[in-house]
Amino acid sequence: MLTSKQRAYLRGLGSNCPAIMQVGKGGVTENLIKTVSDALEARELVKLSVLENCGESPRDVLDKLCQALGADGVACVGKKIVLYRESEEKKSIILPK
Repeated sequence: MLTSKQRAYLRGLGSNCPAIMQVGKGGVTENLIKTVSDALEARELVKLSVLENCGESPRDVLDKLCQALGADGVACVGKKIVLYRESEEKKSIILPK
Protein backbone atom coordinates (compact mmCIF):
# COMPACT_ATOMS: atom_id res chain seq x y z
CA MET A 1 0.00 0.00 0.00
CA LEU A 2 1.35 3.37 -1.01
CA THR A 3 1.29 6.48 1.13
CA SER A 4 0.00 9.72 -0.35
CA LYS A 5 3.56 11.05 -0.55
CA GLN A 6 4.72 7.99 -2.49
CA ARG A 7 1.68 8.14 -4.77
CA ALA A 8 2.37 11.82 -5.53
CA TYR A 9 6.01 11.02 -6.32
CA LEU A 10 5.02 8.20 -8.68
CA ARG A 11 2.32 10.35 -10.30
CA GLY A 12 5.04 12.89 -11.11
CA LEU A 13 7.24 10.20 -12.66
CA GLY A 14 4.32 8.76 -14.60
CA SER A 15 3.24 12.07 -16.08
CA ASN A 16 6.43 12.29 -18.15
CA CYS A 17 6.53 8.74 -19.48
CA PRO A 18 4.65 7.68 -22.63
CA ALA A 19 1.82 5.15 -22.60
CA ILE A 20 3.38 1.82 -23.57
CA MET A 21 0.14 -0.14 -24.07
CA GLN A 22 -3.45 0.39 -25.11
CA VAL A 23 -6.59 -1.27 -23.81
CA GLY A 24 -9.02 -1.75 -26.70
CA LYS A 25 -12.42 -3.27 -27.27
CA GLY A 26 -11.35 -6.59 -25.77
CA GLY A 27 -11.02 -4.94 -22.37
CA VAL A 28 -9.01 -6.64 -19.64
CA THR A 29 -8.06 -10.08 -20.95
CA GLU A 30 -5.63 -12.74 -19.69
CA ASN A 31 -3.20 -11.76 -22.45
CA LEU A 32 -3.29 -8.10 -21.39
CA ILE A 33 -2.77 -9.06 -17.74
CA LYS A 34 0.28 -11.18 -18.64
CA THR A 35 1.75 -8.41 -20.80
CA VAL A 36 1.23 -5.74 -18.15
CA SER A 37 2.71 -8.05 -15.50
CA ASP A 38 5.86 -8.52 -17.60
CA ALA A 39 6.10 -4.75 -18.16
CA LEU A 40 5.71 -4.06 -14.43
CA GLU A 41 8.46 -6.52 -13.62
CA ALA A 42 10.78 -4.78 -16.09
CA ARG A 43 9.83 -1.14 -15.39
CA GLU A 44 7.88 -1.03 -12.09
CA LEU A 45 5.84 1.96 -13.37
CA VAL A 46 3.60 1.51 -16.41
CA LYS A 47 1.27 3.91 -18.20
CA LEU A 48 -1.61 2.62 -20.32
CA SER A 49 -4.10 4.30 -22.59
CA VAL A 50 -7.75 3.19 -22.60
CA LEU A 51 -9.22 3.57 -26.08
CA GLU A 52 -12.67 4.96 -26.83
CA ASN A 53 -13.93 1.61 -28.13
CA CYS A 54 -13.18 -0.14 -24.82
CA GLY A 55 -16.44 -1.16 -23.17
CA GLU A 56 -15.13 -0.30 -19.70
CA SER A 57 -14.27 2.98 -18.04
CA PRO A 58 -10.60 3.72 -17.34
CA ARG A 59 -11.31 3.48 -13.59
CA ASP A 60 -12.79 -0.01 -14.01
CA VAL A 61 -9.77 -1.08 -16.07
CA LEU A 62 -7.44 0.27 -13.37
CA ASP A 63 -9.31 -1.55 -10.61
CA LYS A 64 -9.37 -4.86 -12.50
CA LEU A 65 -5.66 -4.69 -13.34
CA CYS A 66 -4.70 -3.77 -9.77
CA GLN A 67 -6.69 -6.68 -8.40
CA ALA A 68 -5.35 -9.18 -10.95
CA LEU A 69 -1.71 -8.09 -10.68
CA GLY A 70 -1.36 -7.10 -7.04
CA ALA A 71 -0.31 -3.65 -8.21
CA ASP A 72 -1.10 -0.18 -6.89
CA GLY A 73 -3.08 2.29 -8.95
CA VAL A 74 -1.16 5.54 -9.09
CA ALA A 75 -3.31 7.71 -11.36
CA CYS A 76 -6.38 7.64 -13.53
CA VAL A 77 -6.59 10.88 -15.51
CA GLY A 78 -8.81 11.04 -18.55
CA LYS A 79 -8.10 7.94 -20.63
CA LYS A 80 -4.64 7.30 -19.13
CA ILE A 81 -3.93 5.02 -16.18
CA VAL A 82 -0.67 4.50 -14.29
CA LEU A 83 0.20 1.33 -12.35
CA TYR A 84 3.05 0.59 -9.95
CA ARG A 85 4.33 -2.71 -8.61
CA GLU A 86 7.72 -3.19 -7.01
CA SER A 87 9.91 -5.55 -9.01
CA GLU A 88 11.17 -8.68 -7.29
CA GLU A 89 14.51 -8.64 -9.11
CA LYS A 90 15.26 -5.08 -10.16
CA LYS A 91 14.29 -2.25 -7.84
CA SER A 92 14.82 0.81 -10.03
CA ILE A 93 12.45 3.25 -8.30
CA ILE A 94 13.29 4.32 -4.77
CA LEU A 95 10.18 5.61 -3.02
CA PRO A 96 10.27 8.37 -0.39
CA LYS A 97 9.34 7.27 3.14
